[in-house]
Amino acid sequence: MPECQNCGAFVTAAYARVFTPNGVENPRVCPQCEDKIRDGSDVREARSTRRT
Repeated sequence: MPECQNCGAFVTAAYARVFTPNGVENPRVCPQCEDKIRDGSDVREARSTRRT
């Protein structure tokens, strides 16, 4: 099963298929990551909290 490289949380195969580059099975960041966000082809620190 795919899991987030940042926090280790489970992600669905559909999420991994959409949000990872070809040939990569595990996304670099997921919706459960409060400290990181996807920014184009990069991952960056969140500028503000996403869940308050």
